[in-house]
Amino acid sequence: MVESNRVLRADVVTYNQKEDIVTATGNVVLMEPSGDVVFADHAELTGDFKDGIVQNIRILMADEARMAAVGGRRVGGERTELRKAVYSPCRTCESKSGTPLWRIKAVDVVHNKTEQSIEYRDAFMEFFGVPVLYTPYFVHPDPTVKRRSGFLAPRYGSESVLGAILETPYYFNIAPDKDATLRPIVTTNEGLVLAGEYRQRFVDADIKLTGSGTHGTTQSGDQGFRGHFFSDFRADLNRTWRAGADIRLASDDTYLQRYDFDSDDTLTNHVFVEGFRGQNYASAQGYFWRGLRDDDDHGTTPLIAPVLDFNAITPIGNGDAHWAFDANLLSLSRSEGADSKRLSLTNSWELPHVARTGEVYHLYASLQADAYYASNVQELGKAVGTTSSGVTGRLFPRLGLDWRFPFSRSDGTTTRIFEPVAGFQVAPNGGNPGQIPNEDSQDIEFDETNLFSRNRFTGLDRVEGGQRLYYGLRFGVFGATGYSDGFIGQSYRLRRDNNFSTTSGLNDHFSDIVGRVSIQPSSPVKLQYRFRLDKDDFSLRRNELSANVGPGALNLNLNYSFFDKGSGSGEFTDREEITYGFTSRITPAWSINASTRRDLQTSSTLNHNIGLTYECDCFTMKIAFTRIFTQDRDVRPSDTIFVTMIFKNLGEIQSGN
Repeated sequence: MVESNRVLRADVVTYNQKEDIVTATGNVVLMEPSGDVVFADHAELTGDFKDGIVQNIRILMADEARMAAVGGRRVGGERTELRKAVYSPCRTCESKSGTPLWRIKAVDVVHNKTEQSIEYRDAFMEFFGVPVLYTPYFVHPDPTVKRRSGFLAPRYGSESVLGAILETPYYFNIAPDKDATLRPIVTTNEGLVLAGEYRQRFVDADIKLTGSGTHGTTQSGDQGFRGHFFSDFRADLNRTWRAGADIRLASDDTYLQRYDFDSDDTLTNHVFVEGFRGQNYASAQGYFWRGLRDDDDHGTTPLIAPVLDFNAITPIGNGDAHWAFDANLLSLSRSEGADSKRLSLTNSWELPHVARTGEVYHLYASLQADAYYASNVQELGKAVGTTSSGVTGRLFPRLGLDWRFPFSRSDGTTTRIFEPVAGFQVAPNGGNPGQIPNEDSQDIEFDETNLFSRNRFTGLDRVEGGQRLYYGLRFGVFGATGYSDGFIGQSYRLRRDNNFSTTSGLNDHFSDIVGRVSIQPSSPVKLQYRFRLDKDDFSLRRNELSANVGPGALNLNLNYSFFDKGSGSGEFTDREEITYGFTSRITPAWSINASTRRDLQTSSTLNHNIGLTYECDCFTMKIAFTRIFTQDRDVRPSDTIFVTMIFKNLGEIQSGN
């Protein structure tokens, strides 16, 4: 029987036309337009199926959650009232007896489709059939609700620095395009912390604002305001241009880490407008950094605004030749130290070519023109404190050729690759007058990724002059289920370059040897090893190993990094660190993981983590313990226990920090 998009089936169906009553008996099934399916032993309904009474009712909801009751009635087709009812979304999370992992039993349950809610009175929550929680009243959204204003699940626990913690977030469903979350956090040691988040999406833009504030103990030990404000904004102005801004502000250096809002040691503020059209790109950007480490000097931290970039590539011409043009305008200022203004123009001619024999060539020629106006610049090679100011510049041409010759051989499903690569570059010696400031080319990390770079300095302030050769070998074996490949290479320059530090591996005639090996014979095994060898005695100056071995039942992971104090000029030199751990899926529902991070230079442990997870279709529980040994002013080593319980359709409860 069909009425108003509702379908009624039963062993026996009778219709009293005078009273407009439909009576259904035996294996009653009523299919609703919403996707809910009602099962019952007996039902008496009005002719439109909107009102009536039902005995031994069972409901399969649109999201596959289930409800059952001794009896109930329907009111207006939008309200179902149940007596002595039970609700559970669990289907696979069941005990051996078939009892759902968790369910809610209540004396009265009302499913109000107009308000899209399910209400319970005198309700018990049961785990494996055992009552664990009682509430006189409880309500949660029905499966049709995507989001709704209201309290979210609380978070509670204990942390060794902040003490006991209670967080009761409230969600505001402001409109379909915007929402917000208010997060009051109460701590026994530091009082109230008020945090929040606002999100809004426009037709061609979106914005996210987060922040927090408290009147707590400052770094000096006094009481005062501490807080932070973050914002992320993106907007598509038209088909070519887009704009954005990332703002990161904090009241002091340690607030974010102490209250566990963020772990970064530098806050980067960035605003930009950029455009893409074909192979051309243009942008205007600005940067400001706030260092949060104890030894950061805010007076020497630069403000960079504006940074203007333009990159253009002409259409492919005869013989695949084309031109590339790059322009950069930068203004950098400090409250203490050097200021500089830079205009850099680079025009290059590119000619890629593939020979009939399979050899691949790339011939290029370029001219870089730089003009600087700088003040208080520490001159290269002169005594500390010897500074200069004024206008300077340079013209720097380059000519080079890249070559590679790939060989491959296939046997069945296995392919072997052997590819020698080589090239040379010719440029004037020097090219870096002492009056030119070095702002963007100080940090050099020489490895296989920049062996063939035209300028192995990281920016535009320094150029790599002289004549050099570079050569290497790529090799690999690729099969149906796995692969292994690697690369090893080196460069040779005719004349030493003192612009590179003595520890960079690039200042001598021969460079250090760099390479990489990746092995993944099958899915349970994945290894990658990167290295840099001293050119004279082949000692390791840089050593990085990552390994992931084992199936889901026991998967071991290892990350090891070693940077010799003579391995370069970057901030990661003279460091040896290892992180190791495992994950194990004990059963389809239970898994465990643990990891440890150690500083091998000081033989100290940085942190421990261990976690236990239970997951099935209607419930997830995560228990994690973290011990952090980091100490920075008022941030002290801490122990934290995390407990997270996620109930399908109800939300989540978190314990810990």
